[in-house]
Amino acid sequence: MPVPARRDTTADPYAWLEERDSPDVLAYLNGENELTEQWLARHNDQREVLFNEIRSRIRETDLSLPAVWGPWLYYQRTETGAEYPRFYRCQRPADGGLEIDEGSETLLLDLNALAGDGFLQLGDYAISPDHQWLAYSLDCQGNETYQLYLKNLASDETTELELEQADGSLVWAADSAHLFAITMDETSRPAYLWRLHPRKSPVQLFHEADQRFYLHVYRSSSEQWLLLASASKNTSEVQILPADQPIADWQLMAARADGHEYHVDHGPDGLVIRSNAEGENYCLYLANPDRPGQSDWRRVIATDPQRTLEDFSVQAGGLLLHYRDQGLVTLEVSPTEGEEYVVDMPDAVYSLHVQGGEEYESAWVRLRYESLNRPAQVLALHLASGERRVLKQVPVEGGFDAEDYQVSREWAISADGTRVPISLVRLRDREPGPAPLYLYGYGAYGASMDPWFSHARLSLLQRGWQFAIAHVRGGADLGEAWYQNGKLEHKENTFSDFIACAEHLIAEGFTSREKLAIAGGSAGGLLIGNVINQRPGLFAAAVADVPFVDVFNTMNNPELPLTVGEYEEWGDMRDPVVAERVRSYAPYEQVRRQDYPALFVTAGYHDMRVQYWEAAKWVAKLRHSKTDHHPLLLRTQMSAGHGGASGRYQGMRELAEEYSFLLAVIPAA
Repeated sequence: MPVPARRDTTADPYAWLEERDSPDVLAYLNGENELTEQWLARHNDQREVLFNEIRSRIRETDLSLPAVWGPWLYYQRTETGAEYPRFYRCQRPADGGLEIDEGSETLLLDLNALAGDGFLQLGDYAISPDHQWLAYSLDCQGNETYQLYLKNLASDETTELELEQADGSLVWAADSAHLFAITMDETSRPAYLWRLHPRKSPVQLFHEADQRFYLHVYRSSSEQWLLLASASKNTSEVQILPADQPIADWQLMAARADGHEYHVDHGPDGLVIRSNAEGENYCLYLANPDRPGQSDWRRVIATDPQRTLEDFSVQAGGLLLHYRDQGLVTLEVSPTEGEEYVVDMPDAVYSLHVQGGEEYESAWVRLRYESLNRPAQVLALHLASGERRVLKQVPVEGGFDAEDYQVSREWAISADGTRVPISLVRLRDREPGPAPLYLYGYGAYGASMDPWFSHARLSLLQRGWQFAIAHVRGGADLGEAWYQNGKLEHKENTFSDFIACAEHLIAEGFTSREKLAIAGGSAGGLLIGNVINQRPGLFAAAVADVPFVDVFNTMNNPELPLTVGEYEEWGDMRDPVVAERVRSYAPYEQVRRQDYPALFVTAGYHDMRVQYWEAAKWVAKLRHSKTDHHPLLLRTQMSAGHGGASGRYQGMRELAEEYSFLLAVIPAA
């Protein structure tokens, strides 16, 4: 049985669960894992059936779409039984095509050989501009701390680079000799920029002292410039360096000013800058790299009050503007030669992204397109003409037909009258009447929940379930204002939006309270924890993955990883008004004596984003307080972090376990 709460005088009787590696804590977590095993074994455990179903839909031995770079094609192979991909390259065909020449194929990196039976996460994978070196980073624990390696592709000799507490990022200078990397401070914040050379000691170039700001280094699309971004949740500062002058001084573009966010790339017309200097929906500027200061920026695209300029992509052949409009991404293309046009998509609900793989000078760009019923396609778009062709269709084994599934968009009305979109997929020929429904939500950090296809999800859909995404405020699904109206003093909108979506789906006859399951992870777990406190009778079951449920105590502890950087999302708890606001919605603080839905909760013991004890403490408090007999299960992955298990089969097993729980508490229609 789990270890009970200790009787002491502290305000938090479960704070002892924060004592990492103590025998009592390990006993508690292992005891909860055993309870989960016992419950599943007694309740029609379908994990193995579901795992085999999911696995049967995956093309286990497959080849990725090759990326084109210089004289080489770079690609990955997956093989049946292998948890991880293997990375290869071969000589590029003389006709410029994408056909793999196995005769010239070289294995560059085998993650299976490196992983053994433990956790392994590949961070960066960076080929040098002269194609002679591979720099890569590995996390072997799940705590997002990486070791850096350098491999000579001619000799196959691998060297471990002398840099501790690395965040995993690696960027080459144009000379193929110097590397730039970032290390973290004691709070796991990316804070130090280093220049590396295989025959020299690391040189520290920059320290970001402000705890709110994180460093990120990257290479421009043109490959001519290196860029160092220092960014908080609402403020940016970018410095640039010629890629062929790695030991020169970095040049500042615009000094940080509270609330000014900007992103920089480089293309044929110079530096391209997306900035919110003239409005929250962002506009676009150009600047000469010789005069990069903000006073010399020239506005070329004005702020659109109706939609957000979410991103942009640049190649020698043109500029692509990524707009967020009514919950969907639209791409507007301005080719270097030819007329401007919009990239139209066939579905009412979809996800569309610009994907790498083509060289900067290529006349083509790659797009990734998918929907709730349509597995991802990689499309080649000819920038000048708008011609499109399918390069790769992600396969679904076993006779899948996208037309068997109906995708639709619903709109709920939130408490303040705001219309909230819902994306929904279900079997087209399902029986009328309420059916089991899985409602997913997130709602934080401006992250948009664009609809995505899932091989695993078919196991629910084929059993008569429906799947829906509540596009609540706090994400940027409907633009920047949608994000701003779901953070800080507006955080309650996230919760009321989600409740409104659940009520809408019930009122419209899609499901019922007895058949509605809800789910969210990380900050989405905070959402789940809050709404089951507010409206526990509205839901039959809930899944909370690595949930940020102890937000009040975490945000009161600036020594924890990443806490100070979160002030701009949740608020600075040194302000009593902020502290009381956060306490009022914090799931852990608001647990009360009442009935709760069936609950499945996960945690990662090495998670540095949401510490394992948030889930553990929450479950312990719920177990003490709840008045029902519904199952409450906690699964802690003892050798994983925030993202769960690292191997692809292990990931399938995690989903199979979650689905087995849901099918046990809400039987299929």
